Amino acid sequence: MQAVGSVDELLRLLHIDVAEPGMRHFNRDFPLRVPRGFVARMEAGNINDPLLRQVLPVMQEDHRHSDFLPDPLHEADAMPVPGLLHKYRGRALLTLTGACAIHCRYCFRRHFPYAAANPLSGKLSRALGYLAAHSEISELILSGGDPLTLPDSRLEAITRELAGIAHLRTLRLHTRLPIVLPERVDGRLLAWLGEQPQRVVMVVHCNHPNEIDTSVVTALRQLTQTGALLLNQSVLLKGVNDEADTLVRLSEALLAAGVLPYYLHQLDRVQGATHFEVSDSDARALMDSVHAALPGYLVPRLVRELPDFPGKYPLWP
Repeated sequence: MQAVGSVDELLRLLHIDVAEPGMRHFNRDFPLRVPRGFVARMEAGNINDPLLRQVLPVMQEDHRHSDFLPDPLHEADAMPVPGLLHKYRGRALLTLTGACAIHCRYCFRRHFPYAAANPLSGKLSRALGYLAAHSEISELILSGGDPLTLPDSRLEAITRELAGIAHLRTLRLHTRLPIVLPERVDGRLLAWLGEQPQRVVMVVHCNHPNEIDTSVVTALRQLTQTGALLLNQSVLLKGVNDEADTLVRLSEALLAAGVLPYYLHQLDRVQGATHFEVSDSDARALMDSVHAALPGYLVPRLVRELPDFPGKYPLWP
């Protein structure tokens, strides 16, 4: 993958001359990383481009607020063995890797201790043992980071192990790669998905209709042909997608590519992301407008994730 890793290079590619001094500082703390194909979808000369805003480090990341924490969802408290999160009764989540194709500035795991919580660093047997011992877990979510940054051979080996746990009936993948790096969807990945013995659900992450170009549509349609159910989750972000028209166009573009809108998340209050927050009252008003413009099946559920709530907390309707 060809990725841009410096603020100077990114702004030069977009013909933008203005750069805050603090951008370079925050690039060291949480390095900028964005595929060149995603950069190509940004509007040249526009410092407020909604795709650029998601990845460009800015000085507001230094704003501190008591409600914005390194671990806003208390995930460390829900990790019985390294890399396995068990928050909800019927499902669990494996953080297979800390790697992502893109570093989103609002990422709720930007401070996550991946080195200590990597189940693949000699600890996968502990996670498999835990899953085998908990028959109430019927769905396993592969997450990270992004699980599709792993090579196909590694994914194949992991799922061969999982196939031996009979009560795991659904395999869910949370991934942004089909959106930001659609060339990752190749023949071997498609074959792997089609061969899974469990039901496969893929939840992609797209926030703005400008993220969906013809290469993304092709990749998503190929994924649907494997038999996987494709859903989308977005994060509501100030200055990115906090207008009704944007969300309406996003839902329509997703449907055209074979993906159903699933969740619209209120921002997880992670340290460094205060400037992205939209108030709950504004979010609800926004959803009223979206609902008036779309059929019900294209309206995502507005939710917030709370550390101790047994599921996503519904905010609308």
